[in-house]
Amino acid sequence: MRLKTIKVKNFRGFKPETIIDIEDLSVFIGKNDAGKSTILEALEIFFNNSIVKIEKDDLNVRAKAGGENKIEISCIFSDLPAELVIDAANPTTLQAEYLVNTGGDLEIKKVYTCGAAAPKEEVFIVAHHPTCAHGNDLLLLKRNELRQRANELAVPAGNYNGNINSSLRSAIWAFLGNLALAQKEIQVDKEDAKKAWDYISKWMPQYALFKSDRESTDGDKEVTNPMKIAVSNAIAELQAELDIIQQRVMEKAVEVADRTLDKLREMNPTLANELTPEFKAEPKWAGLFSLTLASDNNIPINKRGSGVRRLIILNFFRAEAERRRSENNSHAIIYGFEEPENSQHPDHQELLIKAFRELSEADNTQVLITTHNPALAGLVNEDKLFFVTEDNGEVVVKSKHASILRDIADTLGMLPEPLKPRLLICVEGPNDVEFFKHISRTISQNRADLPDLGADTRTAIFPLGGGTLKDWVTHDYLKGLGTAQFHIYDLDDDANPPYQQQRDNVRARGGNNWAELTVKRETENYLHPDSINTIFGHQIVFGDMDDVPLMIAQAVHDAASPNPWASLSPEDQAKKASKAKRRLNREVASTMTFAQIQAADPNSNIIGWLELIRDRIN
Repeated sequence: MRLKTIKVKNFRGFKPETIIDIEDLSVFIGKNDAGKSTILEALEIFFNNSIVKIEKDDLNVRAKAGGENKIEISCIFSDLPAELVIDAANPTTLQAEYLVNTGGDLEIKKVYTCGAAAPKEEVFIVAHHPTCAHGNDLLLLKRNELRQRANELAVPAGNYNGNINSSLRSAIWAFLGNLALAQKEIQVDKEDAKKAWDYISKWMPQYALFKSDRESTDGDKEVTNPMKIAVSNAIAELQAELDIIQQRVMEKAVEVADRTLDKLREMNPTLANELTPEFKAEPKWAGLFSLTLASDNNIPINKRGSGVRRLIILNFFRAEAERRRSENNSHAIIYGFEEPENSQHPDHQELLIKAFRELSEADNTQVLITTHNPALAGLVNEDKLFFVTEDNGEVVVKSKHASILRDIADTLGMLPEPLKPRLLICVEGPNDVEFFKHISRTISQNRADLPDLGADTRTAIFPLGGGTLKDWVTHDYLKGLGTAQFHIYDLDDDANPPYQQQRDNVRARGGNNWAELTVKRETENYLHPDSINTIFGHQIVFGDMDDVPLMIAQAVHDAASPNPWASLSPEDQAKKASKAKRRLNREVASTMTFAQIQAADPNSNIIGWLELIRDRIN
């Protein structure tokens, strides 16, 4: 399942219900105490209630003053399981049980009543569900109660299997006809509906929260949690095998219990007939394994500096990004990370953001980050940004609207004070940043007069967010830096370049400001086919205006899948092309030799841009 939407009501700074649509990578940016961490901690309470536990003081003060005492945290999930097993070995579906909302998604609401003691949790599924008499409560009924309901309604016995609850419910609903479907909250943590909730819970994503303000105690979860997550994730991915073991153990144990009852029946039949073998709880597999990291010199990792501890986290995420890219059967997981810029060198911050981006592109993986550093947020595309602020005392989350960049710039500025390069290299997105860093390094190694854009402190590369590039140029958000700018945009269309006007606007600023359009379609067209073949194992032939990422994505898909490329949805095709684009600009660009760069760019466009940059920073 994939987390699609979060809803929060009466939780800390959130009083009215706030709805947040989540991306595979979501970056929440805002001032300190704006409410960014509240979103991640609401999810921790929803999924685990462990690292952060719900407390009665979490109730919004205005809600409390108004007589309200309930906190609501809801999650909406897409990519639902194909079947639902409520009755043993008798699958049904969420749709057949009327457990999806009007959008066809699974919406789970958890309500916490904040009384005198610890808040009590109740779990509901918000669904487009039958509300008619005799059909609105079937999920709560036990088997004998469903049989009784079917008899009372005179449902023909041939329409259902009386030993299967889902068959009984289906027959009753079919017999009733007009079900008066409407939005309904079905409590699923009690009565017979708990069976459905227990099964759904196994399919829900894992949620792993890494907080920024942990204390250095012997049980410091900032260090232990990655290893616990590794154990938990391994168990989730081996769940099918563990279920078989669990079933065998249960069968063997029940055999012993049945033999005991048979002997008891010889002595006291009445007592024996009152007893039934029953397992009280599912096994806690995670509790059987304990993994940690130990220092050779016996200094506990949690006693090391916060930078060292976070360096472990950094490399955990880098390793996870690599693993999850190569595995297709990973259990769904959501990583929440507070302020990755804390206690980290800027180079490590960038590596961490790269790992997050790669993780978010892996199947069944989502990443949520909070930050108050706009430079860090600048490493992701604008459509992944969520601006958290206040409006008349209420927390507001803004995303995907025209003024988000201006709001961030006005509130936080666009770059931190210590970063004062002579020249700011402005490109469209993070993939372009990767391309120019790798290509300029190779060129600089062979042309010492030209800058290595990834290492030369006189320059800084800044992505403008692709679709919002025009807004950046029109409003010149970076003007306050007092730094000259050199812009490089993709040509995209040789007949009608979309950024021609923006190029001209930057050039018109004068001084050391300048802008160029690529001569070819985009950066990927400057890559050498042999280098592409080395990384992807596919030799493709392409021209200056071909869509190289799309061509590679299709070649990789066709080689690995029996399903035709054309059968994929536009969204799936775009996602595969996005993954190919990232690898092209990172892996392929980093392996190209100087000779290959010259062969792929015979007119020396890239060297020409670097010469212009050199002349502006010397």
